[in-house]
Amino acid sequence: MGAVLKMSNRPPTLDEVAQRAGVSTGTASRVINNAQHVSKKARQAVERAVEELGYVPNVAGRSLASQRRGAVVLAISSDDPALFANLFFAEVITGVNAVIEETDLQLMLVLAASERGRDRLARILQSRSADGVMLLALRENDPLSKLADESGVPVVHGGRSLDRTPQWYVDADNRGGARQAVEHLIGVGRQRIATITGQLDLHVGVNRYLGYREALALAGLSDARVAHGDFGEASGAAGMTRLLDEHPDLDAVFVASDAMAAGALRVLHERGRAVPEDIAVVGFNDVVTAQHTQPRLTTVHQPIEALGREMTRMLVRLINGERPTPLILPTELVIRDSA
Repeated sequence: MGAVLKMSNRPPTLDEVAQRAGVSTGTASRVINNAQHVSKKARQAVERAVEELGYVPNVAGRSLASQRRGAVVLAISSDDPALFANLFFAEVITGVNAVIEETDLQLMLVLAASERGRDRLARILQSRSADGVMLLALRENDPLSKLADESGVPVVHGGRSLDRTPQWYVDADNRGGARQAVEHLIGVGRQRIATITGQLDLHVGVNRYLGYREALALAGLSDARVAHGDFGEASGAAGMTRLLDEHPDLDAVFVASDAMAAGALRVLHERGRAVPEDIAVVGFNDVVTAQHTQPRLTTVHQPIEALGREMTRMLVRLINGERPTPLILPTELVIRDSA
């Protein structure tokens, strides 16, 4: 006599509903919790699966969903009042806002480099006034990382920090982009190539510097012509002045941001150095001003607005119970007149 198979009395799970509907668990959760921004096709498939399987939503889970605050935080590790004049941050915020407008979430912006700013962020997170947080421009051992991690809410990083790789982040290929920039300079015949770095307590600053060094090492050229900046225009001018004083024979410079490159171009003009005939210049970021410098700036394009959009999409997915993967966005050299 054959074995008798018994039907399990275990209730169906959310994962089984998602599998039956052919959607992700996060999408199934959003339908069951009556969240917005789910396609009609997905909603119908999940509702059909719920009926077929006899799925009963977890009451505690529904309660947690109903406790959402409907807000997210963008916390920037800066308290510089000139921040909003920085086109990089302006484009990131534009990208963040573009996704926020597709949801019913509210955006809170916190400048959190100072103790007062960090206290403000701590109060927001401890009071559960936000459903998630995005962190931007973190320095090495930045206290914002620990503060956000201990909050218990989903956290997405814009870029990475030097001391750790977060679980969820969106970044650009800074190292590869810098290497491509210097390889271009080598390819047009430049051999005495300097750099003006960004801040080297930032992951982005270190990786653009490493890309510069890698390209020169592969070509057997010196990487000794270095000045350090802070990504701002004034530091680019100061760095270019120092390089010309210490290395008057240089024939090219890779500058780790377009803002610093604008400062460098100004100094080169004041010193009577023709660009690119005497000294070729390549920047990084491809903000709008790169098209209006004299001469127009050859630079590495990184999709800054997309960085903001993808950070926000990743955070929304986490809030909705999904498990996204980290994302590194590609960069591309844009050749104009300066190199």
